[in-house]
Amino acid sequence: MAIIDPEDFAGKEVARVYIAGRLSEAQQVEKTLSENGVDYAVDAEPFEIHILGILPSRHEGLAFYVLSGQAHFCREILRRSQLVTGLVEEEFQ
Repeated sequence: MAIIDPEDFAGKEVARVYIAGRLSEAQQVEKTLSENGVDYAVDAEPFEIHILGILPSRHEGLAFYVLSGQAHFCREILRRSQLVTGLVEEEFQ
């Protein structure tokens, strides 16, 4: 499995599982998801970090989306691969 066009997820419930702020980080996420047979879509998305814990700094990153039914599994394999910096925990609406 591998990267797919975001339009392939049209009409399906998806979940954001990771936002990578660096290219090397994005490549590791891609490798981990692909090696575990997960189809995923990638899209540029802004994110915010806090410098010294207080000063907000906005950046552009790559967000990884998977089918909602695979989100928990994907978060677990990313954790096991020590990819936790940009991990997006379950989002409630």
